[in-house]
Amino acid sequence: MSLSSELRERIESTIGKHPVVLFMKGSRAQPQCGFSATVVSILDGIVEDYHTVDVLSDPEIREGIKLFSEWPTIPQLYIDNEFVGGCDLVQQLYAAGDLHRALGAEPVTIEPPNVTISEPAAAALRDAAAQRPDLAVHLKIDNAWNHQFNLAPARGHEIRAGDNGVEILFDAASAKRADGLRLDLVETDDGPGFVIDNPNSPAPVAQMSVGELKGRLDAGETLYLFDVREQAERDIAAIEGARLLDEAAVSFIDTLPRDATLVFHCHSGVRSQAAAEYFRGQGFTEVYNLAGGIDAWSREIDPSVPRY
Repeated sequence: MSLSSELRERIESTIGKHPVVLFMKGSRAQPQCGFSATVVSILDGIVEDYHTVDVLSDPEIREGIKLFSEWPTIPQLYIDNEFVGGCDLVQQLYAAGDLHRALGAEPVTIEPPNVTISEPAAAALRDAAAQRPDLAVHLKIDNAWNHQFNLAPARGHEIRAGDNGVEILFDAASAKRADGLRLDLVETDDGPGFVIDNPNSPAPVAQMSVGELKGRLDAGETLYLFDVREQAERDIAAIEGARLLDEAAVSFIDTLPRDATLVFHCHSGVRSQAAAEYFRGQGFTEVYNLAGGIDAWSREIDPSVPRY
């Protein structure tokens, strides 16, 4: 594929209109790959407003931006018309404070988190590391508060913390979420497994039934209902008062107090669960997923809403 003049103009126009542009898989509220989610998490911690381009919904842009930037992977970050790089480079710049400076923010010193590792857990990690002494133990905590261990080379920009003779490497965003973390190893029916107790994790996303939503709306409670579906689906069926979760809606949510009641819905409750988890990770404490989505609303509350 060659980069046509029309496609080049589209990309240049997008980059020129916005101070910060992230070409990614998915959206800010619903990243569709771990690398995109990592960069979103980093940017969310520095700036309130930035523009994202979902390359999955535009195959021409997905291939064209690789040619335009001469960079083979997604995501790709641009700041003030300048290409910054992909996920790895963004993490390195973030850890060094250079990304803050590029975005006009003061760098924040990230202290190593205090972690507690039980002796059984430490022994298991030491055994794993001994089998691959060329690799380090990494723990990633994403913005949905999923904890994932892996063995990988140290890249040099990680935050290091340890206990009981074991060193764990964190990316900067994960380190900020890890202070006070306790790690243990327990026996389960499937064998030994790690148990992580992280006091920073917000409460799980609650499920709200369509009946409860109807009751709250009828009672005049203040809540914010967001529809995470595509506009084409909304054209078929919509719940009155629900707002499309687009960039403007994400910016609006950022202005709300962290105890505002947010309810997310999609067709059946799967996509909206991911969106709810994202905003839970942003510190909102009253976040709900509408169980069964608009399909349940049509069946149980308002039959005039078409099913599809």
